[in-house]
Amino acid sequence: MRINRAVLRKLALSTAAGTGAFVLLTACGGTTAGSGNEGASPTPPTTASASARATFNPADVMFAQMMIPHHQQAVEMAELAETRAADPEIKELAQKIKAAQDPEIATMRGWLRAWGAPERLMGEEHSGHGMPGMMTEEDMAELEASEGGTFDRMFAEMMIEHHDGAIEMAKTELSRGTNPEAKDLAETIIATQQAEIDQMKKILERL
Repeated sequence: MRINRAVLRKLALSTAAGTGAFVLLTACGGTTAGSGNEGASPTPPTTASASARATFNPADVMFAQMMIPHHQQAVEMAELAETRAADPEIKELAQKIKAAQDPEIATMRGWLRAWGAPERLMGEEHSGHGMPGMMTEEDMAELEASEGGTFDRMFAEMMIEHHDGAIEMAKTELSRGTNPEAKDLAETIIATQQAEIDQMKKILERL
């Protein structure tokens, strides 16, 4: 399985050119909170702090829009491990992944609401399969159909690729984003998921 980089190329182009879709978010007063836009969205939920609303750019928006479905798939994979994994370390790691990424999904949804942006990007290319490290429907079906040692090895191999994709997107956020909280999350994703990749590689060596 190869990582598709088309979406990241699109991010580079859209950030440089300022995509038309994002103009809708900024045309009435820039990308800062408190711009006094008429018809603005209701007060954002507590998951989006003042600093998260303060400043953002198209790269921050796309980072959240891409990372939400990416995290959701990782959580789905982790939930499969609850009943299909045989290795105790795989089970423990899966629980850790779910516990970390579920709250991050909620946080990113709060940002998008605060920024007045939709949760998902429009267009077929953003359905999920074009994102770095995303598994196809066939991959997920194969994982769901496996169990025991076969599941353990497949889970580790797939999650390594999945984490690699998340790290790639997080690095793009660090280089192109402006929102402090989004960049902090990107740093957390890089550190946490790289450590988990290292752990899974060691697991694969003994399976």
